[in-house]
Amino acid sequence: MRTAIAAAIFALAFPVVALADGERTPAPAGAKVFIIEPADGATVTSPVTVKFGAEGIEIIPAGTDKANSGHHHLLIDTPVPDLNSTIPKDEHHVHYGKGQTEATVELTPGKHTLQLLLGDKNHVPTDPPVESPVVTVTVQ
Repeated sequence: MRTAIAAAIFALAFPVVALADGERTPAPAGAKVFIIEPADGATVTSPVTVKFGAEGIEIIPAGTDKANSGHHHLLIDTPVPDLNSTIPKDEHHVHYGKGQTEATVELTPGKHTLQLLLGDKNHVPTDPPVESPVVTVTVQ
């Protein structure tokens, strides 16, 4: 019940908005995001600490209107979402809207994929999208 209430509150606060082409925030040339830890192919235990890296872009809280900036979204076991809409918020699309550069996530045993996607002040991917390579981990 609490999960349903939390989802309803988030949906009201962060509705998924479809954008027309050209409405996304421009990404600075050469901007990169990447996962520092864990390494691709690592065997880990849960909870997993994921360290985020960025170059050529400032990581700041969501809602802040500042050029050449954004915040991280961690994609877990899912491909990059529609680039012309707000990034969903669920167990597969985790928002770090306070400007966090590290997180601890609970993962079930088995293989999982992790990927970062930069969002602008409104949780929309930049143009072009700034996304990390996919990292695959095995949780014991």
